[in-house]
Amino acid sequence: MSPRKQSATQHSTLNTQHFSWPVRVYYEDTDLGGVVYYANYLKFMERARTEWLRALGFDQTALARDHGAVFVVSSLTIDYLEPAAFNDELTVTVELEKLGAAQIMLKQGITRGAEALVTASVRIACVNTATFRPVRIPSSLSECLHRQAAKGKTA
Repeated sequence: MSPRKQSATQHSTLNTQHFSWPVRVYYEDTDLGGVVYYANYLKFMERARTEWLRALGFDQTALARDHGAVFVVSSLTIDYLEPAAFNDELTVTVELEKLGAAQIMLKQGITRGAEALVTASVRIACVNTATFRPVRIPSSLSECLHRQAAKGKTA
């Protein structure tokens, strides 16, 4: 197993408000300037979203097989605040912001220690595997996410 593909049960953090996933920057992640190539931050966030679902008990392969549904990014807004460099230890976070019948709004961030490097708002849509048309999020996942959202409310 490569160092980048760590077990979510051993290295991630899931609480009622956010999920975090560790990533180390490898040489292959950097550009000529020696910093992380901008598109690789999107890859780090994708991995964290996958591990977030896995930590909640939902494997995306099983969702596709059993429910004919997959998630796709339908929109993304990202701010690059500071660069990361080779060998940096980063933390990628996922926070549920809003849950709809067929889409999920997430806040994601990438930090190095306490320093914010990247912030993003991500809308993921649930689509049918055959038609790629929007479909309802499978009820088992939707119910789980509603419970997580309710636990995370402070008011």
